[in-house]
Amino acid sequence: MRAITIPTPGGPEAFVVDDVPVPAVPAGSVLVRVHTAGINRADVLQRKGFYDPPAGSTRIPGLEVSGTITELGEGVEGWNVGDRVAALLTGGGYAEYVDVPAGQLLPVPENLSLEDAAALPEVLCTVYSNVFMGARLQPGEWLLVHGGGSGIGTAAIQLAKHFGAKVAVTVGSERKAQFCRDLGADAVINYRDEDFVERIEEITAADAEAAGRTPGANVVFDIIGAKYLERNIKALAHDGRLAIIGLQGGVKAEINLNELMRARKTVMATTLRARPAAQKAAIVAAVSQDVWPAVADGTIRPIIHSVHPLAEAGPSQELLENGESIGKVLLSVSEENA
Repeated sequence: MRAITIPTPGGPEAFVVDDVPVPAVPAGSVLVRVHTAGINRADVLQRKGFYDPPAGSTRIPGLEVSGTITELGEGVEGWNVGDRVAALLTGGGYAEYVDVPAGQLLPVPENLSLEDAAALPEVLCTVYSNVFMGARLQPGEWLLVHGGGSGIGTAAIQLAKHFGAKVAVTVGSERKAQFCRDLGADAVINYRDEDFVERIEEITAADAEAAGRTPGANVVFDIIGAKYLERNIKALAHDGRLAIIGLQGGVKAEINLNELMRARKTVMATTLRARPAAQKAAIVAAVSQDVWPAVADGTIRPIIHSVHPLAEAGPSQELLENGESIGKVLLSVSEENA
């Protein structure tokens, strides 16, 4: 099969289209013929040599795909050859075939194309597991999302609004600001010329006074890491929760524990890729139950910036690196069974 390999980490040219064996199908897994693969920042880091796959997993990049089941492993129930699926992966998505634990599959609704479906597994599982399962965002609370125009950000806006929360986002351009407003964001902060700590306090002041609580975000969803840590903590209301999923702004920073203790603030940080299979299956099951019906009826929709051939995996990643994209960037692997 054709697959992207990384003989030597580096720039976009580090990706090589190679012929590799079709993976075997372990018990409890299925083989999926990949139609479309999603591009994520973890893939960019892996290409550069900064993010090795978990021990024992494939070194082919790619954390989400859509496609069709072509083979069932021993013990798999509830799925059939020919089923259209979207899948959350530990790796292997930039290829014509990938083996997937059955617990990490989602059925593609009839109203959704396979291309559209590939834009959903990673962002929905990441947002739901961190913002709702971890940080416990409640109806009526305020969520502050950094990177509102990203794939993660556009998913977070939709999920927050679907579950009755209010959402503010940070963006770096008016183009992205308007897109986020149109998608449902209640407030938009341009981080280039506004202090997001001051602005989130102003934005939430009226709601906080009416509810008898302090102004600020109830949950902050962060992709930046160390650079924003101190300000993210300040941006939280009392009893607020900070969920960190990215380290674009560095890995080390100091925390004022007194700030956390006196206002009962919580800091949590996770990655999805390194979670054990059982945890991933539990997240996928929760998304299937609580979110996927809204995908099926069109309430929550994929936001896709562009789709590129598999051979252009390297250049297409530059859209994420330079901040041009709004929503997801995808790779077209096969035109069959669309």
